[in-house]
Amino acid sequence: MRKKGFVFGLVLVLLFALSACNSKESSGGEKEKSGTDSKKSEKKVEIFSWWTGAGEEDGLKALIALFQDKHPDIQIENAAVAGGAGTNAKAVLASRMQGNDPPSTFQVHGGAELNEGWVAAGKMEPLNDLYEKEGWNDKFPKSLIEMVSKDGNIYSVPVNIHRGNVLWYNKHVFDENGLKAPTTFEEFFAVADKLKAKGITPLALGDKEPWTAVQIYENILLAELGTEAYGKLWTGDQSFKDEKVVKATETFKKMLSYINDDHASRNWQDASQLVAKGEAAMNIMGDWAKGYFVNDLKLAVNKDFGYITTPGTAGKFMVITDTFGLPKGIKNVEETKQFLSVLGSVEGQDAFNPLKGSIPARVDADVSKYDQYGKDTIEDFKTAELSPSLAHGSAAPEGFLTKANQAVNIFVSQKDVKQLTDSLAQAAEELK
Repeated sequence: MRKKGFVFGLVLVLLFALSACNSKESSGGEKEKSGTDSKKSEKKVEIFSWWTGAGEEDGLKALIALFQDKHPDIQIENAAVAGGAGTNAKAVLASRMQGNDPPSTFQVHGGAELNEGWVAAGKMEPLNDLYEKEGWNDKFPKSLIEMVSKDGNIYSVPVNIHRGNVLWYNKHVFDENGLKAPTTFEEFFAVADKLKAKGITPLALGDKEPWTAVQIYENILLAELGTEAYGKLWTGDQSFKDEKVVKATETFKKMLSYINDDHASRNWQDASQLVAKGEAAMNIMGDWAKGYFVNDLKLAVNKDFGYITTPGTAGKFMVITDTFGLPKGIKNVEETKQFLSVLGSVEGQDAFNPLKGSIPARVDADVSKYDQYGKDTIEDFKTAELSPSLAHGSAAPEGFLTKANQAVNIFVSQKDVKQLTDSLAQAAEELK
């Protein structure tokens, strides 16, 4: 019996040993599988932007969906930050960049915001090789490539072109009152007086964030000064005390006498809603407003709302371009470049822009994918004189823009022409 018990015990020991071995192999296999999954999940791209509303979120989602169709093995993290028309996102981005924790790629306006900000700070990698590989050097306008370049290197990929000098108007209100869209300031004030007499707010403004008022002001400056002199404002070669600047500021002051009383509590979408409802007749805003009208408010182009260049700016194009680059020190450089390749492709731009309300940055996009506004703007972009937007960070460094926002914000309430031009002239000293 002892011998049988010994043998039985030995068998049990062997069985437990085999079981442990199998369990170990199984565990090892699970670990190996888990390691593979972990390795796969490491292939990701974090896209940082402020696109969370209106047509912009729809456009971003369409772009991400296209990328994931082409690269299902790469995980996309949409790190959009809402609020403040980009103000909140830019604050978060600055903190991350200073803390050496950059996202894979981030939204930045071409021009000074990119070049005098992140490139000058040594935070970006050049993309000349990507442009060469994708054959982009003749697919984006030369002047646009210059906006995303510094010292001979290209630092970002434009995904779109927005136009900042657009006057939107409620067609029903204009038709019912027998009015035509104004092309000059004289016509604008004549139309505004007629609308005011009917109890309709002539011009909607939502300057909860001051950039909306700055955008109106820069439009008037462009109209009064012309493209060349307007551009010299941002190099210090054109004085803000010039009589044409003073005249533009007087025009701005007069326009502000036709705005809604609650402008300071509204953002740009709220102001656009006033136009959509017919409570206000006109709104000066970039063409992201078209994406908002069509996608969110379900309005029809040239039926419910119309568009025209802001008074005095026919043949001129206030450029705002959203771009994405390659920050220094990121992981997954190749995966990020693959995203930038899709973003800069014809397919990528045509997936994004019709929903965003913008036009493609490329010159060879499929025009048939765009509504009448898009078609008209694409044609204008080919021949119009291009000017960078101050309000959106393209024309001047951030330090000047901050002071301009403050000065214009004070002007909207106090309407002191000399105070505004003196403040801007003082701020411009650092541009020289």
